[in-house]
Amino acid sequence: MCNSAATVRHPYAAGETPQAYREPEDTDPAAGTGDDAGARRRRKGGYPPLPEPLPVPVIDNHTHFDFREGPEVSIGDALDAAEAAGVRGAVQVGTDLASSRFTADIVQQDARLLGAVALHPNDAPLLADAGTLDDALEEIERLAGGERIRALGETGLDYFRTGEGGRGSQLTSFRRHIDIARRLGKALQIHDRDAHDDVVATLLADGAPERVVLHCFSGDAGLARICNDQGWYMSFAGTVTFRNADNLREALLVADPALVLTETDAPFLTPHPYRGRPNAAYMVPYTVRAMAGILETDLDSLCARLTANTEAVYGTWA
Repeated sequence: MCNSAATVRHPYAAGETPQAYREPEDTDPAAGTGDDAGARRRRKGGYPPLPEPLPVPVIDNHTHFDFREGPEVSIGDALDAAEAAGVRGAVQVGTDLASSRFTADIVQQDARLLGAVALHPNDAPLLADAGTLDDALEEIERLAGGERIRALGETGLDYFRTGEGGRGSQLTSFRRHIDIARRLGKALQIHDRDAHDDVVATLLADGAPERVVLHCFSGDAGLARICNDQGWYMSFAGTVTFRNADNLREALLVADPALVLTETDAPFLTPHPYRGRPNAAYMVPYTVRAMAGILETDLDSLCARLTANTEAVYGTWA
C-alpha cells in the first residue's frame, strides 16, 4: 500500500543542505582507502544545498535511490527533500536483478515513486558468460509486470565500457528488453553510450515500443532530430549544464518541446556549479533552470511542459 505524502511538513530551507544528507561532523572526506577512498573523493564537500523550489513541480524521471554515497538517507527523507525543492515524484531505475527487485519493492511504499527494471548493458556480457542471461531476463519480465513498474530500463548499448567481444550479448539483451516493453505496454528507458548509430538502428529494425526515452541524452542536434522524427523522448541530466557540453545544449535547442524530460541520474552527474559532488533528486531545479536559460523560455511554462511530458511517458503517480 502506497503512503501519501500530502501532509508532509518539510524541515528544509533553500540554501542549506537537507539534514538527512549532511555528513557527521567527525567525517573526514579525505579519509579511507581503496573503494572507500574513491567514494569519499567523489563526495568531497558533501551534498550541495537545497535550491530554490521550482514554481511548478516537476518529476525526476531517472534516479537510483539504491546507490549510496555519503550518509544513509531513507527513501522518505530523500523524497521529502525533493518535494521541498519542487520535485514531486521520481522514477526509481533498476540496473541489475538486485536493484530491480529493490525497485519493485520500494515503489509500493511511497506514492511519489514509480519504477523501471532492467539489466544494464554492461552486465549483459557477464551474465551471458555465466550462462544466466536468459534466466535473468525472465525475472526482469516478471518484475516488469507490476502495476507501478512503468518502464523497462535502463537497457541499451554501451561501447565505452564493454569491448567488441561483449557487444553481441548487449544486443541480445537490448532486443529482449525491447520485446518485453512492447508486449507489456511499458515505456523503454535507454542507456546509450558511444553507440548512437546502433541504438537507433536496433530500435528501427526491431520496432520500438510506443514510448522510448533516451536517458541522460548524450547525442547532438542530429540525434535530437532523429528523436523528433521518431517521437522518442530525450531526457536531459546535469550534463547539459557542463561547460564542455555544447552538443547537448544544441540538441536541446532543436528538440521538440513535447519530447523533452529531465532527470538527475543520482547520485551521478551533479549539475554545475556542484559537479563532482554527489547528486540527489532534490537537485533537479539546478538543471531545469539551466534548461530554461538555454531555451530562453519562461520557467513556469517549462516546468509545466516537463511534467506533462513525463506523465505522457509513465502515466500518473497517484
